[in-house]
Formats: sequence, structure tokens, C-alpha cells
Amino acid sequence: MPRFSVCIPSYNNACYLDACVKSVLSQDFRDIELIVINDGSTDDTCMLLNRIASSDARVIAVNRADNRGLHRTRAEGVELATGDYTVFLDSDDEFLPGFLTKLDSALRANPVDLLHFGIKVEDCGVGTSEASQFESYINAPLEELTGEGIMRAVFSPGAGGYRQDWRFTQRAFATPLLKRAFDSMTGADLGRAEDAYESFVTLAMATRSVTRNDIVGLLYNYGRGVNSGSSLSIEDFAEDAHEFWSSVCAIKNHAERMGTTVAKECSDGARWKLFDLLFNDWSNRVADCDKVEAARVAGVRSSYIACAVQLMRLARDAAYSAWEADESLDEGASFLEWYEAARELAGNEAAHSRRYQAFYNAAHGHIDDLRRRTRLRTFDEQDVRIFVSTHKRVDLFDSKVLQPVQVGCSMRDMRYDWALHDDEGENISTLNSMYCELTTQYWAWKNIDAPYIGFCHYRRYFDFSPELHEQNSYGEIMDGRIDQVSQAKYHLDDASIYKALEGVDIATTVVQDIRSYMGPEATLRSQYDAADHLYVEDLDRVVDILVRRHPEYSQDARAFLSGHTGCFCNMFIMRRDIFRAYCEWLFPLLEEFVNTTDMSKYSREGVRTPGHLSERLLNIYLLHQQRMHPELSIKRLQCVHFQEPDYKPGLKMPVRLDDLRQIVPVVFASDNNYVPMLTTTIYSMLSNASNNYRYDITVLHRDISGANQAIMREFFSSYDNVNLGFCDVSQVIEKYNLTTNNPHISVETYYRFLIQDLLPYYDKVLYLDSDLIIRGDVSELFATDLGDSLLAAAHDIDFVANVNMKRGDRLAYAKEILGMKDPYSYFQAGVLVLNTRAMRSRHTMEEWLEFASDDRFIYNDQDVLNAHCEGEVVYLDYSWNVMIDCFGRINKVFTFAPAYMFDAFIESRSNEKIVHYAGFEKPWKLAGCDRGELYWRYARETPFYESLLQHSIAGNRSGRLPDYLIHEPALSPRSPLRKIVDPIAPLGSARRELGKSIIRAIRGIR
Repeated sequence: MPRFSVCIPSYNNACYLDACVKSVLSQDFRDIELIVINDGSTDDTCMLLNRIASSDARVIAVNRADNRGLHRTRAEGVELATGDYTVFLDSDDEFLPGFLTKLDSALRANPVDLLHFGIKVEDCGVGTSEASQFESYINAPLEELTGEGIMRAVFSPGAGGYRQDWRFTQRAFATPLLKRAFDSMTGADLGRAEDAYESFVTLAMATRSVTRNDIVGLLYNYGRGVNSGSSLSIEDFAEDAHEFWSSVCAIKNHAERMGTTVAKECSDGARWKLFDLLFNDWSNRVADCDKVEAARVAGVRSSYIACAVQLMRLARDAAYSAWEADESLDEGASFLEWYEAARELAGNEAAHSRRYQAFYNAAHGHIDDLRRRTRLRTFDEQDVRIFVSTHKRVDLFDSKVLQPVQVGCSMRDMRYDWALHDDEGENISTLNSMYCELTTQYWAWKNIDAPYIGFCHYRRYFDFSPELHEQNSYGEIMDGRIDQVSQAKYHLDDASIYKALEGVDIATTVVQDIRSYMGPEATLRSQYDAADHLYVEDLDRVVDILVRRHPEYSQDARAFLSGHTGCFCNMFIMRRDIFRAYCEWLFPLLEEFVNTTDMSKYSREGVRTPGHLSERLLNIYLLHQQRMHPELSIKRLQCVHFQEPDYKPGLKMPVRLDDLRQIVPVVFASDNNYVPMLTTTIYSMLSNASNNYRYDITVLHRDISGANQAIMREFFSSYDNVNLGFCDVSQVIEKYNLTTNNPHISVETYYRFLIQDLLPYYDKVLYLDSDLIIRGDVSELFATDLGDSLLAAAHDIDFVANVNMKRGDRLAYAKEILGMKDPYSYFQAGVLVLNTRAMRSRHTMEEWLEFASDDRFIYNDQDVLNAHCEGEVVYLDYSWNVMIDCFGRINKVFTFAPAYMFDAFIESRSNEKIVHYAGFEKPWKLAGCDRGELYWRYARETPFYESLLQHSIAGNRSGRLPDYLIHEPALSPRSPLRKIVDPIAPLGSARRELGKSIIRAIRGIR
């Protein structure tokens, strides 16, 4: 039996094979066998190998006609090996002279299971620096290892891990160990990453390992073969990803068979490191224009989340490099595209991947920092700077001119990184409670040097449009939100602002006549006196200070106070020289007033007196400038008051690094009137949902009140695995002409088409109607395998029954209007498992909504989905969407359905997972509604029970409720409301009896 078996697999490497073999056969250590396996080469390998074998008896030549891949070829070599130790050699590399003699000496001195030896790296096209760095890393020293420590040193992402490579050709293995290892390995062809898998299995079985990198035995030609620096096409990279994933899966399977914590840890580490290497290739070898598409295709061929982790890692690195280099953010930067692509690819899995979240948080932070730096630099570059004072998070226009400033920063713990701050540089930020937005004005005076400087508020802006808009008696245009629509309407874009200010010296709000709302005798002084929290003596005092300091303003002050016109809101834009002169005039007046006035007993609004006074002083200053400098160009602009300026955060995945349970995203659509029914449906769902998951519940709406949202949040707060969010979709939906053709269907039914855009970070979502009782575990519904289908839904027994009716028109409707090839495939859309990734690829949100605007459709959104998803639907068991017997339709209509469908539906009635109160009969409208008792079993435990009772009484002509409502207690023993009621109204107390009498009165019971 030879001392060493040297195994050389070869595929189409005839040009290198001769030198490789000679490097082995010429070793001064002769006790070897050389196994060379030709893996179906199409070059001259076969002829060359036969010649080599005929010249040296130590050579075992194997010529195969078929190509089986490197892993299976190595397995064949292991099977043939008879030496004490086996060493693998790639056919494009070589042994260095004297290597085997040194290796033999080392193994006789220390006969371990495996020995890691050193290599010499030859640059074959990768660059001398890369070659040198690789050689240094690969030859790093390592202590002798035993047991699990051997595997951990190579594969563990934790302490003590990732200290050595997994290269199979840089180790000498005890042959018995190698045979045991390969006997337990997969027989599949793994492709490029087989080294990792083979090392994982072998190292897991080893008991002792030594590193002797001082024995430099291998000449490694870095850049030949798969490790070349040549470019990769999208398909090439996707194939590499597939091969890497094959090894990842093989490693995972072996680790699961081992069943140890270390094996699981090292399996994860192998997956992470393999994809690190794969995407390092992506970074270096895939063309920039192909990168994102290559990553997407790779996700399809391997793992979306694994590819997303890598894109986010590289986005993080690139963003940090840009920050370190003091660069501004280019919104066209490649790493922003990688960042967004990573979020899209991650989908639902993002919530339970700590590694993804770590990279995401870092990348997000770096990008935010870059955006802030860039924004501030861009602000500084503007010739017109209009500062928007705010003390809270608000929506902002997309503008470089309109620049937010957080006021009172020196007194606040929270600093907004999207805003400038009034406590930077010379400032009076600490006086904000008195000076209000003047702290912004003072800060700008002392720190800003722009040709034009102006001021407005977070909810009041100038209207720069040439059109005159309707305003109220106070001179304000009232509008709703700060958004793209209002920005266009009032010309609040940068170009329009610059154009509006051409040739202007001063711009203010429009001059208003206060007599329009205060009466014909009103003056500016009487207006001030009429304010409940202000004292007219303060106005007189500041005017006295003004006249004493600047007698030339006396005439203007008298004219203003006795007059009835002025511009308000303290909004203005001034040329730089005028602004500086104004501030030099204004602030000393206010300072003297504050120093000489006792405001210690003033109300909170009264303390803001300096701010109120400045509004009057501005008017006096402007009157004086107009009188003394009639040549000044003063422009008057309308003021827009936005009633809903508060920031509306987009929906986010509720990530918790301390809870990595899989998230089940569930979306509902509702309006304020339907909140009691919505709450009942959600409560029934959570009452029966597995606690092994987290539930991200999103309610799409236009008008659900803040009070109702608060009640719902409080009610569901007892579930630690639930996140409840509300998303106002008014701005999206109002752009489309959406109507419904059925009186019991509301426009909210269309909201399901918004999901793919509003929740872009999910690739799979449950959509549920709000008139359901959910008795099954929705996590099981969510687990439905969609494959490449667009959605999963249950057949619509009602529709297909109508299709089967002789004198019905549904068959023609389905074929001619909906364009369906098989009308019997029509599904009911109240319970959907949506493949949002596939739906995004199929149509944009705008396209879905345009389809929904077709007024030929009877069932609106449901018809849209059936028309456009036919043939790409996974059909759910009827038990997941069991429609009630509305108006006796089971016997009157459903019996016309194909027999197998009707039988399946009837069977589902005895195994209901979701009961759907579809149609006009609802439990809260009709006392005898089918499955009504089931509905009220859940409804009575919600905080909207009494509201539902009132609906039921109003809809019941007899005025009497069903027995199952009358004889039940007011609150179920299981109701979460008991946590609130029982402590404040104990059993037997007068307060409790009063509460019961109120409930009885609501029910109409004596």
C-alpha cells in the first residue's frame, strides 16, 4: 500500500496536464500512486493520459466518455485510493519539488487525520496585489485543532471561526477518513462550490488537524479556469449561484443529519461565506449595467434572501466608502439601486434574517447620512432660501429652496436629521417659547448669506402660482395635504419659485382687510386687543420703544394701528440687504421689550407675545419702506394653509431582532363605518392563529378616525405577536374613477390592487375581506405553496352555478367580457393569498387600477382578477372561504354548480375555516342571518359590541334580538375588555349594575 494517493481530476486541461503530472512523478518521494481521471474531456486529455500511464506503473488512468463533474470525479478517486493519505491536485496546478518528502516527515512525526499545507500563488491574470493578498491569507498560521474545533475554525461565523480556508486541494487527508466522508456525501454534481461541501463533511468527521503552512507544497495558478478574472454574463452568474446554492443545500442537509448546535452554526457560516465569495465575483466580474438583473435572476436560481443579504452588504460597503470619501449622494448611484433591489428580493424573509437586518440598518444609516450631507450642501448652494419652521415631523415638498428648520432645538431631546437646526452657530434657540419661529429668523440673520432669504411655516406656504385661488375670510387658502398634487397646484417647485421672484425685492402674504370678519369699526389695535391671551398694553409698549428708538417710524406706527389692513402669518421673502436691515431693526426692539416686561404670569399663548408683536412690527417696517422707498418691488402672494401637514410614514416591515418568528402579513380594507365588523374579523383571526408566527396586520382606508384606530390598537395590544398599522390611501385612490356596480360592495374593494406597491418589502401577502369569521389558523393558509402562480383563492360556487344555468347570462359574460377560456375556473376574491412579487412583474399598480375602471364589470375587482389571472391560480379548499346561505342561495342557486364542486362546498360547511358573510345578509343587519350565532360569539368580545348591537336592532324590524344574543352575558369571560371593566366595576357593585342596565337598554331588553 503506497504512502500517498495523489488524485488529479481533469476536464479539458490537456494544455496543463502534462506539467501537472510531471510535478508529481518527479517528486523525490517515490512511494505514491497517481490517480488521474479524465472526466469526459473533448480535447487531447485522453491521448495524453494514455501515454503517461504507459510510461509509469504508478499511474492509474481512468478515461470516461461522459462528464460527471468534479465532485463525483473526486468520489471516484477516493474509491480507488489505497494510500495512507490522499492529496488532491487540480490539473492546472503543480506540486513544488520536495513537497511529498516534507509532507511524509510531518505526518510521521504527527500522524493526524488531516494536514493543511502552504501554497505559492502564481499570478495568472488577477494582478500581483490580489495574488499576494490571497497567498498571505491562505498561508496564515493556525494552532493544532481537535474535534468540533476543526470545523468551527473554517466555517463558524462566531468567535474562533473563519480562520482557515476550506480548499480541498490544500490538505492531506487520512484515506480511511476520506472514504468514510465520501460514503456519506451526496452523489449529485454540485458544481463550483463542491470544495466547501466536501470539506464540511470531512472536517466534521476529523478528530485531529494540524496546519503546516511552512511546508509550501502547491504552485497555485491563480486566474486559470473558474477563478479567472474574465467577465460574467447574467446567465453565467445565475448558473454559478445555482451551483453555490446546491452546495449550501447539501451542507444544510448534512448538518441536519448531524443534529448538533455546532453543525447548525457552521452550516449557516458556510452559506454566508459561500455567497460572500459569489457576490465578490458579482462585484468584480459582472458588468455594471447587468448587476441588478443578474442578482434577480440569481435569486430565482438560488435563494432570494441569500442574494438580498449580499446586495445589502455591498450597498452598505459602497455607501460607507462614499461617506468616508466626503462625497455627496448621487441619486443615480449604483448602490442605491442595489439597496432597493435587495429590499425587493428579501421579501417576507427579511424579518427573520438577522444578517440581512444588520446590513440593512447599516446601509440605511449610511445612505441617510449621505442624503443629509448632500441636502445641506444643496441648501447652501441656493440663491433663494425659504426656511420652513417646524417643531415636529411633517411632510415636506420635494424642493431645494424650501428648507426645513427645527425650532427650539436646544430644548429638545429629539433632533431631526432631515432639517436644519436653530441652535447651530449664533442663535437664540433657548428663547423659542417666547419668540416662536423668530428663532429661525434670528439664526438665518446670523448664519446665512444668500441673495434671497424667506420664511414660512410647516403648515403655511406661499402660493407661487399665477392663478388666484379661493380663500377664506382670514385670507388663507385651505387645503389638505402636502404632496405632489398640491406642489404642482401652488407652483411650490424650485423653478416656479425662482421665476416668481424675478425682479422682486420683498414678497409677503396678501394684504387683508380685517373688517371683513371683525366689523366696520375694527382696527389693527382693536384686533390685537380682541385676542384672549394677549394684552394690547404690550403692543402699545413695543410701539413706544420703537418710536423712542426710531422716531421716523412714528407716522407708520400710527397709520398701522389705526388702520384695518395688513399682511399676516409673519411670512416674507426679502433681498439679503433688506433682510439684514430688518433684523438689525427688529431684534433690539424685541429684546428691550422682553427685558422690560414681566410675563411671569402669562398663559402659554401669552408667553408667545414677542412672536405676535413681530407680526405687527413687520407691517410697520413695510409701511415705512414703501413710504421712503417707493421704487421697491413688493409682491403679494396668497397663503396656503395645509390642514394635514403631519408626516405620514410609509408602511414598514415590523422587524424585531429579538423575535425572528416568521411574519404573516395580512391586509384588510375598510372605512370608518365598517370598523366594528373589521375588528370582529381580526379578533376571530387572532383567536385561532398559531403563536409560532408574528402577524403584520395592515388596514387600508380613507377615513378611519384616530379615535377608532386608537381603540383597535389598544384592544389588540394584548397580543405580543401582532403589529397593527393603518394606511390612508386617499391620495392614491382619488386619481382613479372607481365605482362599484353592487350596492353591498364598497370602493374599498379595490384596495387590494394597492398592496403590491404599498407593501413592496413583502413578496407574499394575505388579503381578507372584513365580513369574515376566521376559525382556522391563517398561518396554514399563508403557507400555501404558490409556485409561480399569481394568487391562491377558492372557486366561486355562486358564479359557476350561474354559469350552469340554462337561461343565465354568466357564461357569455365570462367569455365575452372577462375573456375567460374556462368560466368554471372563476374564483371568489374575499380570501386571497397574493404572490405580490409575481403581480408586480405582471402589471403595475396603475395598470391594475386602470383595469378596475372598466364599468362593464359586474363584480368589479373580483372580475379584474379573474380576467387577468386565469391559468395562474392555485385553488384553495372551499373550507377557506365558505359563503353563507344568503337568501337561500344554496338551494336556489348553488345546486346548479357542477356536482363535484357543489359536493365539495357542502362538505366544507361542516369544516369551516373561514365563514364569509358575502351578500346583502349580514349578522349585524339581519337577526336570522345564516351562521349569525358564530359571528356574535366573537363580536361580543370586542369594544364595538354595542355598536354592532345598534346595527342589529336597526336592521331587525321586530325590534327583538335573537335568543343567542339575549341570553349571553354582556361581556364574555374571555373578553379582553374584562381587564378594564372588572377592576372599576366589581361583581355586585352599583357601578356594574348601572353598566348592565345601559347594555340592556341598548339591546331593548327590560
